[in-house]
Amino acid sequence: MNIDAPAVSENLGELSRAFAATDDPEFIESFLRSLLTPAEAADVAARWALVKALDLHVPQREIAKELGLSLCKITRGSRELKKSDSPFKRMLELAALTHD
Repeated sequence: MNIDAPAVSENLGELSRAFAATDDPEFIESFLRSLLTPAEAADVAARWALVKALDLHVPQREIAKELGLSLCKITRGSRELKKSDSPFKRMLELAALTHD
C-alpha cells in the first residue's frame, strides 16, 4: 500500500478509534503482537523508548548507542517532541510518563 494512499488514513483511523474505545491495555498489546512481525514490534518499541529517552533529556548519541537507532531517527523524534501540539508529548501524558 502506498504511504499516501487514502486507505492508509482510513485504516489508521479505524485502528485509532478501536484503541480509544478499549480500556484494556493487555488486549491492545496482544493485538499489536499479533498484527506486527517480531521485528516490527521491536522497531515500534524502540521508537517509543526513543521518545521516552528524549523526554528525559538523554543525549542523542547515548540514545543511538543504547537503542541502536540512527541519529536521523532520533533527530526526527526530537523535532516531533518539541512541537507545541506534539502527539508524542500527549502520549507521554496519557501514559503518565511526562518529565518536563
